[in-house]
Amino acid sequence: MGAAEDGAVRQLAGDTLTWLTDPGRWDVTSVAGIPFRTLQHLGVSVSAILLACVLAVPLALHLAHRRRAEALASSVVNIGRAIPSFGLIVLFWLLATRTGWVGTQFWPLVLALTALALPPVFTNTYTAVREVDAATVEAARGMGYTEAQVLRRIELPLASPVILAGIRIAFVQVVATTAIGAIVTNGGGLGRYVVDGFARGVAGRPTVLAGALLLATLTLLADGAFGLVERLLLPDGVRDDARRADVANRVGAAG
Repeated sequence: MGAAEDGAVRQLAGDTLTWLTDPGRWDVTSVAGIPFRTLQHLGVSVSAILLACVLAVPLALHLAHRRRAEALASSVVNIGRAIPSFGLIVLFWLLATRTGWVGTQFWPLVLALTALALPPVFTNTYTAVREVDAATVEAARGMGYTEAQVLRRIELPLASPVILAGIRIAFVQVVATTAIGAIVTNGGGLGRYVVDGFARGVAGRPTVLAGALLLATLTLLADGAFGLVERLLLPDGVRDDARRADVANRVGAAG
């Protein structure tokens, strides 16, 4: 790296630090401030993952308990890998502009992110219940458990590490993808800084870098916070299984 390039990097780093440390950026009353944009980002992300869980988890639990629709579970994960994130966001935004009653900022992005979160949540839930030891399930039935009790007291607790690992991966992906929404809507949370910075050209590079750093930090914090939630929700006896499931699912998502 030459002296000119080194100087440009130092200048960019200094300008980015100046941007981040500007007190006005942290004004909680400003809609363009970091606190507001962060809450906006999390609001969209949490809404999407909750909606995905409401739609996918009960259906996956029912189908897996009944040992049905194995081909569907495989198809869902393949479809999820094939659908482009940006394409879905644009599609839902275009549909929203045609209807006019749902708005074009919040719901199009939430619904698109929900569609992206559905495959990993559904597939992990389905697979987790299907892989519960069959002998344990049959023993519970032999003790007089009803089907609902088998699912609630046996299969769900044993499958919870893998289910939560799938939701955790989906949530982190949603948090990272929410920023793309800023390209086609006024929302997008922290992604708004990146888009606005690119629109300003060279002068906006510090804004782009600052937005990217904020987004990366929020994604890491979301992953860590969900890890704490897992510790609180999982019984002590299955935490090791949760760690193994988390590693396996991350490898699967990377592949």
